[in-house]
Amino acid sequence: MSQATSPPWHSMRTVETRQVEELLRKQFPHSDAYRYNSASIRVRVIDSQFEGLSHEQRDALVEPLLAQLPEAIQADILNLITLTPTEVGSFGRWSLVNLEFDDPSQSML
Repeated sequence: MSQATSPPWHSMRTVETRQVEELLRKQFPHSDAYRYNSASIRVRVIDSQFEGLSHEQRDALVEPLLAQLPEAIQADILNLITLTPTEVGSFGRWSLVNLEFDDPSQSML
């Protein structure tokens, strides 16, 4: 994918967010992360194994991996989105959260 067609958040990746992606992609291949602002990292994990699980149960699958990151990176992860592939394209409860991940509004920081 060329830079011209890349989602806006691609330009917001950092060394830290690449660490997050590298770690998560070992178990969850469709994991993305970017730095929203100086105090916040956003993480999205899309996986079919979340099907039928509550968001708390989904987070419980991901959080042990995030716990392996340096504490400074962990502290900056303020937004963790866990979705099934069917939820990504739907207009359900999480569609606006997913849309905000894909096309982030301007940060106030």
